[in-house]
Amino acid sequence: MIKAEQQASWIQQQLNQAQKALPGGDIDWLNDSRRQARQSLSRLPVLDRKLEAWRYTSVEALMNTPFVAVSDDPSIVERFNLEVLGLPATDAYRLVFINGRWVEHLSALDGLPEGVQVDSLRDRLVNDPQSLALWLGQVARHDTNVFTALNSALIEDGLYLHLDAGVILDKPVEVVHFCCADELPIAVQPRNLVVIDSGASATLVEYFVSEKQEQYFHNTIYEIVVGEKASLNHYRIQNEAKRAFHLSNLYLSQDADSHYQGVTLAFGGAWARTDYHTSFRRPGADCQLAGLYTVGDQQLTDFHLDVHHNVPGCTSREQFKGILYGNGRAVFDGYVLVEKDAQQSNAELTNDNLMLTRNAEIDTKPQLVIHADDVKCSHGTTVGQIEPEQIFYLRSRGIDAQQAYRMLSLGFAGEVIDTIQLEPVREFAYDTLKQTLSHAIEGR
Repeated sequence: MIKAEQQASWIQQQLNQAQKALPGGDIDWLNDSRRQARQSLSRLPVLDRKLEAWRYTSVEALMNTPFVAVSDDPSIVERFNLEVLGLPATDAYRLVFINGRWVEHLSALDGLPEGVQVDSLRDRLVNDPQSLALWLGQVARHDTNVFTALNSALIEDGLYLHLDAGVILDKPVEVVHFCCADELPIAVQPRNLVVIDSGASATLVEYFVSEKQEQYFHNTIYEIVVGEKASLNHYRIQNEAKRAFHLSNLYLSQDADSHYQGVTLAFGGAWARTDYHTSFRRPGADCQLAGLYTVGDQQLTDFHLDVHHNVPGCTSREQFKGILYGNGRAVFDGYVLVEKDAQQSNAELTNDNLMLTRNAEIDTKPQLVIHADDVKCSHGTTVGQIEPEQIFYLRSRGIDAQQAYRMLSLGFAGEVIDTIQLEPVREFAYDTLKQTLSHAIEGR
């Protein structure tokens, strides 16, 4: 179990290493925000099993690792090879971030339509900080836990995407987050800001990738604002190194009649956690969250959802599935709150888990709290194995046992993957899952 002194020492080490080179040191509102985040670090509780949100997710291994700040070594950029990474060939505007920093010459942003701003947060802080003042820090809470406070205290770089009212983006925005540690494990703290103004529409695709044996901590925050009658489809595929630590906190604010579709696929990492924090500002908003996680030997994957229905007439659907094998562990904690005034809310929360081995473990807790009386809400969870009768049926038709397990697992996961509307991204997700299943099923 982590101790208060150990957590405080680890946090102070991260602050001392990184805060000296932060951009925007002359921006008053940013300095105030960073100072508030630093101050909250000493007040926030220790992330041990006494905290319900961290009851099943130990941070001991993470805080026992002496991460160092990202260096400016140009040779690290030279190690990036898009073809070797095997990412799909998508007709998209592309940004490449290496160790949390934007690399302009590897990105492709030519031909952006008028009314679309795609940029590096660091460049905005240096060249046009007022364009960020209205949004940055307004949706995310720096005091959610020590990791969100640490990110807020060390705001440096990340994605900035802003669509003006009524703009329909003709191609997806693709973001590649590539981490490459040299000799020592590094800590990467990206901050991403996405604002979709009224009536605008965009698709955002993100890949989190790395070299095979890298060790690092990717601690990222998203602030996503979807305006009235605006739409954002957001696909995230995390397939990082087996020694990597990954934490994503996504803060989402939706206005009237807006639509957000968020799909997260988690395949890699030794320790990976994704937290969604969703709130509705006005009636008629629709939020669709889906996720798939595969968890094997020496892996922990954790999904936490906090969906807040605080105004009438909003819809949310949360569908998450897991495939577990070896001695893999997964955690799912889904919390949907319907306030007293949020009448005519529609919420559906499900978590289904397929266990390929007996040694795998899942801690699942879907929660639905309703204070209104005119709602349509449901929640549930399942944990099970592939039935022998299903394997027998396929084998009786000439399909060997391993292929039968693979087919049934793909069918189980397909309900989530098929929600991805971009065909190249969807096919890439299936290919990645097939590679994972080959390893999982061969080792049963």
